[in-house]
Amino acid sequence: MNDYTTRKQNSLIQMKKGIISRSAFLEEARQYITEYFEVTKKEEEELIVVFEQYIFGYSRLSPLIDDKSISDIRIVSHDNIRVKREGKRMEGKITFGSEKEYRQFIDYVATKNQVNISNMNAIQRFTDTESHPDFILRFTVSMPLVNTYKEPYLCIRKVPRDFPEMKDLIARKMLDRETAELLIQRFRQGSTLICGGNSSGKTTLLNALKETLPDNMAILVAQQADELTTKYHPDMMFLHSLPGSGESQISYDLKNISIAGLTMDVDFFIIGEVKGAEALYLLNAAYTGQICAATIHAPSADKAPNKLVDYAMYESRYSRNELMKMMDCFQTLVFMEHYRVKQIFAAKGWDERKGDLVYERIR
Repeated sequence: MNDYTTRKQNSLIQMKKGIISRSAFLEEARQYITEYFEVTKKEEEELIVVFEQYIFGYSRLSPLIDDKSISDIRIVSHDNIRVKREGKRMEGKITFGSEKEYRQFIDYVATKNQVNISNMNAIQRFTDTESHPDFILRFTVSMPLVNTYKEPYLCIRKVPRDFPEMKDLIARKMLDRETAELLIQRFRQGSTLICGGNSSGKTTLLNALKETLPDNMAILVAQQADELTTKYHPDMMFLHSLPGSGESQISYDLKNISIAGLTMDVDFFIIGEVKGAEALYLLNAAYTGQICAATIHAPSADKAPNKLVDYAMYESRYSRNELMKMMDCFQTLVFMEHYRVKQIFAAKGWDERKGDLVYERIR
């Protein structure tokens, strides 16, 4: 693997790009083993099997990635791998043999995903949409240049391809059937903001709700990573941000793709997660009658409008009061906690006397 992430890196990249086939790549590796290593025929076969698992899977992490009960993997050091299993953090019970092996693995992950992790790119986020049949893998890696300790950190979020639909969320007790029917109805009729903390179920609920939209609606999804996908809808487009890295000046953030997306003749506009100036374009779209939906980090439903306005002010010449008045176009606020729908509020408008939005709790 050290040879294939250094001297033979070009072969790995060519295979990744489809220039050479998987079988041709493995045959080349077999010839490489024969030429450079003194092994028996049996050892050669065993080495090819392990090498293939490493190249087309993720080596020691493969069992954790295959495990459908695990949503997140966090590597703090070569001998400290943590996982989140069904919402609970625990030991992964897998380790790398040494710091050297772990660092080689990081280099391999970067090469496999065509990512540069030099000093100019010491923090990288990227997505692997091809390697696993069940999951899209979202990676965040930070290198020792910016870490307090000397080993890289690697976080992997596993996004299920076969994401749960509303009926599945009812079965999992995220919400009851009556609440699900209420949300589906309100989701189709007006803009919705889903809020909560990390790993609270915001994206899971949004993914399921958007699948309930009728086929005659044109939908655009803008997101930072490829977490929202579709199973059935015939008219749903997806755009993701592209950060500039190293010397490259090419970048498209959520603000850029939100502006472009709003010129694409859509009936329903979705932002996977609001984190910055794109909030203004989402708010403007909703205020002019476009049906929108988004998720946002907030500690409670009543704090979500303030948070979205905070982001909108990065780009806006509007006053805070003007932006808050516009927020009543989000007719539904949903607060998530521990993969449960905890609160649903309906917008009742702007109270001029109090200078604040009025929401009524309906669930």
